[in-house]
Formats: sequence, C-alpha cells, structure tokens
Amino acid sequence: MPDLPASPPSGPVRTGPPTVGPDVALPAGTAGVPAMIAGMSGWLGADPLRRLVARFGGTWPAGDLADTLRFLDEFSALHWDFRGGRERPDAREPDLDPGTAELVRAVATALGLVRPVPPARPAYAHLVVLGGLAHACLRRVAYAAHLLHTGLRVHGEVAMLGSFRPLSDWERRTLADAGLPADETEVDVLDTAVRRVFGVPAAVERDGVDAGHPHQSWSSRTYRSAGLPPVRVLAAPSSEPQRRRAHTADTQRFWAGHVQLAPGDAVLMVTAPIYVPFQHCDALRTLAVPYGCGIDTVGVDPTIADLTRLPEPTLSPGRYLQEIRSAIRAMRALHDQLAR
Repeated sequence: MPDLPASPPSGPVRTGPPTVGPDVALPAGTAGVPAMIAGMSGWLGADPLRRLVARFGGTWPAGDLADTLRFLDEFSALHWDFRGGRERPDAREPDLDPGTAELVRAVATALGLVRPVPPARPAYAHLVVLGGLAHACLRRVAYAAHLLHTGLRVHGEVAMLGSFRPLSDWERRTLADAGLPADETEVDVLDTAVRRVFGVPAAVERDGVDAGHPHQSWSSRTYRSAGLPPVRVLAAPSSEPQRRRAHTADTQRFWAGHVQLAPGDAVLMVTAPIYVPFQHCDALRTLAVPYGCGIDTVGVDPTIADLTRLPEPTLSPGRYLQEIRSAIRAMRALHDQLAR
C-alpha cells in the first residue's frame, strides 16, 4: 500500500512522489456475483480510500456495503464533484494544499487510476475502445492498433464506441494544433483515427438511422484490413434522449446488441488509466452481468508511440478526485443491479 499521510502535515511538506505499492484490485471481470461483491468491498474498503475520506473530514460509516456506497456517493458529491453536470473539460479545479494534493495522487495510484497495465490474456473474443475527448479517441485507437500489431489475438471484432457528441472548441483547437482534420463529433474522430491508424480508406459496411436528433440517431461503419479482425466504428443513441447524450453504458449496451455477445466471451476494454475503475465497473454492469461475458479493462500506455502528435494531458488532483467519485458511483450502480 502507498505510504500515505493520515492527517495534514504539521512540518515541511514533502513534495517528492510518495512510495507506492501494488494497486488495489478491482472486482474481477470473470467471476460470479459473490466475487463481484467481494471485489467491490475490497476496493472501497481499502486503506487509501479511507485515508482520503478522513483527509476531507469524513468519518467512515458502520454498516454493510450498501451503507458504505451510499455514504461515499453522498460524501464525494459534496467534496469531489467539480463538474456539476458539465462535461469533463469544463470542471473546475479545487484549491488543495500541497500535502492533500500529494495524498490524492498516491491514493489514485493505489486505486488503479494512474499506472497502465497490459492485457491479462493473449487473446479475446472482442476488443472494445471507449470514446471520449478528441485527443483520447485518437490515442486509444492507436493503442488498440499497437496491441493487435504486437500479437494480441481477437477472434471477433474490434469496436470503437462513441456518440454524436459535438466537439468542444477546445477539442477542435487541439486537433488543429496537431495538424489533424477538424472533425465535428466524437464518432467522427474515432472514424478518422481508424482510417489513419489502420490504413483503411473506406468502410466496407454501413448502417444507421438519422432520427433528426443526435441523441436519437445511430451509425455503424465497418472496416477491414488484411490480417486483422474487422473494425467497427459505432455511434450509439442515448437511452434518455430528452435529457442527455449517449454515455458510456449506452454505447456498451448498443454494441452488445449488435455483436450478439455470448456467455463466456472475453472482452478487452481500452480507455485511459484514470477511467479504468469507473468504466470497468460500468462494463461489469452493462455487459458481464446480463450477458455472462468476461471483462478486462486496460488504460493506454503513454510510453507507446501513438502516432497522433498530441501531447499527453496533465492530470490534476481534481481530475483524480472526480474519477474516484465516478468509480464509486459505477460500483453503486453495479451493486444495485446485483441486489435486484
């Protein structure tokens, strides 16, 4: 476990990186309900998260896992929610003292939000790349291609999951500064990245529905490259189109319906390390539980050349706190589903 201070330092602040140990394990993606419950209990009850709660003035609750999840959801909403319903780039950054900022980084490392890990298996039924901000889409597609070109075997398909979310002005500027095409939506960036990284000029299969509204429309484009599995770029509709755009769980469910997931299928999800706990637990809820498939989730290794010419973004303590909250909320949703 990390060497984490239990309370704010009274002397000079240590500014070097803390000593860290092995990451706290996430719930297993191939186990049954009891193991998932045990995995959530282990991650949520780990010493680093307890110390983080104490640092922000919280008292760990007595009670079962449901009580802990309820407390952590409410506590993190009060102390670690800097989005307020906005998109991630629009979140504010909290003003933390150096000791607290150091603690946050150490806890994030221990909880699996910092260090990338390689895939656990040599082969999977499917490889799924989760969409996100423009630079992340490019980096994740490039990393998926790297995995395939260095020996990862995929027996089914490679799927890039996104939506018709319009790019922000910041995302467009980031693409322009890197000399990349000025795409309009998240799924456009995924599509551009696939054609660029895999060297495929045009889709061999197209499907979709233009419902006149981006929250209700969907599209599917499939590319083929010699020696590789088919690559699908999918834009999902929202399950609540009157309220919001499609989110991660929407894209996962929509893809699962298209690919016809089977019990026992092993699925590898690719995202950024900071989102691994949250999106892994979302995938357990939306894919592993209803379909009986296995889930492994990995973050892009930033040391791998990504072919995008985009700088690696700096991740702040506020970003890590926000995504620890996202993981807590994803585990609460998973627990609620398992309890039904």
